[in-house]
Amino acid sequence: MVLITFMEFFRLVVMTFALGYIFSAFMPQQLFGKSGLSHLINAQKSGLDWEAIKYAAIITGPAVVLHELGHKFVAMAFGLSTEFFASYWGLGLGVFLKMVGAPFIIFVPGYVTIPYDTHVLVSGIVAFAGPLMNLTIWIAAGIYLKYFKLNHKQMILTVLTKKINMFLFIFNMIPFGIFDGAKVFRALGYLISFF
Repeated sequence: MVLITFMEFFRLVVMTFALGYIFSAFMPQQLFGKSGLSHLINAQKSGLDWEAIKYAAIITGPAVVLHELGHKFVAMAFGLSTEFFASYWGLGLGVFLKMVGAPFIIFVPGYVTIPYDTHVLVSGIVAFAGPLMNLTIWIAAGIYLKYFKLNHKQMILTVLTKKINMFLFIFNMIPFGIFDGAKVFRALGYLISFF
């Protein structure tokens, strides 16, 4: 059994780069330290802020990639056929909103498919696996901040990692529509019906 196909790996790379570009505008200048001015000049010359894209990808990439792989690997553990897809339309919307300087950015970067006839309880467990990854990273970042001595750049990256994972956990657990939370709460409802 192949854990991840070449096409899935390619989609994950495309999604991570797109996430880096989309969120690059939100990277604080403190990340660039003394090279901040030269960093801004180079970004102006090239048209792309490669340093900001790199840091944004380092922060958002693992949050989204591990979220999706959580869904995929748990579905595989249940013997379900599953595949990761980058949402090119969703990523395109995010890129467009970033390019026009929208005051907010909302989009779907990717998704994992599972069979439609999956039992409601299994579907709920698979759905919770993604947000559980974000919750784990959120807590780990908090512990890292509390118990480890970090330099300024490491602290900024860890705080941003904590915040993005907190947001993704809460956002994905909304018990409505296509959100993971809706499937989780349907599964909980199914369990409660036995009592």
